[in-house]
Amino acid sequence: MSESNHPEQPSRILIVDDEKTLRLVLRRTLEKQGYSILEAANGKDALQICAEQSVDMVLLDAMMPGMDGFTCCTKLHEMQLQDVPPVLMVTVLEDSKSVDLAFEVGATDYVTKPIHWPVLRQRVRRLLQQRWMMQEIHRKMETEQALIAQLEAANRELQRLATVDGLTEIANRRRFNDYLNWAWQHLAREGSFLSIVLCDVDFFKQYNDTYGHQTGDACLHQVAEVLTQVAKRSTDLVARYGGEEFALILLNTNLEGAIYLAEQVRDQVKKLAIPHAKSKIAPVVTLSCGVASVIPQPDFSEDLLLSVADDSLYEAKMQGRDRVVSNTRTLADILEEKQIRGTIEGDR
Repeated sequence: MSESNHPEQPSRILIVDDEKTLRLVLRRTLEKQGYSILEAANGKDALQICAEQSVDMVLLDAMMPGMDGFTCCTKLHEMQLQDVPPVLMVTVLEDSKSVDLAFEVGATDYVTKPIHWPVLRQRVRRLLQQRWMMQEIHRKMETEQALIAQLEAANRELQRLATVDGLTEIANRRRFNDYLNWAWQHLAREGSFLSIVLCDVDFFKQYNDTYGHQTGDACLHQVAEVLTQVAKRSTDLVARYGGEEFALILLNTNLEGAIYLAEQVRDQVKKLAIPHAKSKIAPVVTLSCGVASVIPQPDFSEDLLLSVADDSLYEAKMQGRDRVVSNTRTLADILEEKQIRGTIEGDR
């Protein structure tokens, strides 16, 4: 392995000097150390080479006609921004002002003429090692950032899967409960209506028994698509409530608006004309829907609203199915009923 000790290939050093003889001596000296050498006779050519090729280090003469090394170093930093190779300035100037200027324009280090060759070799080696170390650090950082990004994406996907029903690809019961709780608290502060629509596929057990579970799954997927198409607002939530039951959570929607959407869902599902030979009410798949709507109050639970919607769905089934039933009870009515029920049960 060469003295450059580069793990993959020889380091590429650009020598910039208007003295051809010095360039030749520098080339031979550095090539003996295992480096790959490029040459430029002036600052303009040096910038062109750096723009077109990858360079690991620049050995730059400070005093050149036309564009001097200080100007060249400044433009190199402007051109390559964060990916600037280390610059070892070679100068006959030893005054503090010139040295300060070299560092101000971005030189990494400097050596003076006449060149002391052992010093030059050590400076070159040290600067290249520093560059390799920084490149390795950047590679590791990029790798870590990529891994972090992959991990974050995986976590987002896991969170999504945890709240999505695998069959219908809509929200699952867990997501429904979380969203309903949030919506209740949010609309209690706003004093706005919150509505729920619970839907049940009529005689779905008979459908599965007749056509098989795979066809039943396809039926549920079609019903979910109808619900998603009807409830289009970003604040609406469509969820699989359980089995063949679905639910809509509708923010800022009063009872009349919720009934309208429920009727649309029921009508659109029926228009799918999915055959259901064992249905007792129609030759196609139908839905029963229960609707409830209240203005939430922060001191009470969203379970109150859910219980009303569930009662409405039960009533829709009792009335013959394939219909929408709503309950006009207010929150005060619900609370009063629960208090009365609690009193009766207590007396027992």
